[in-house]
Amino acid sequence: MRIDINGHQVEVTPALRDYVQDKLARVARHYDHHCEARVILAVDKLEHKAEATLATTGKTLFADAIASDMYAAIDLLSDKLDRLVVKQKEKMTDHHRGESAARSDSFG
Repeated sequence: MRIDINGHQVEVTPALRDYVQDKLARVARHYDHHCEARVILAVDKLEHKAEATLATTGKTLFADAIASDMYAAIDLLSDKLDRLVVKQKEKMTDHHRGESAARSDSFG
């Protein structure tokens, strides 16, 4: 997974960069193929905002989180992204491939 991290009104320190990469590694384990993430960290008055756009094959996922601390915002963001990715993978899986009475020629 390639992660691009930018900061608006905040300097992205190596500690913040490592924290984001560690948290988004949890999201990357759901994908076998290449995906790309753009993370924007911003501070507006007393609100710390983290938002991410995850580009995968066929779908672009977006999530954002606001908290009073940047690390808490990153935690919330990773949780939201994880839920979105799992939901997207479930949608992509065809649940109707099994045997069913409606598809079989013989009715019992």
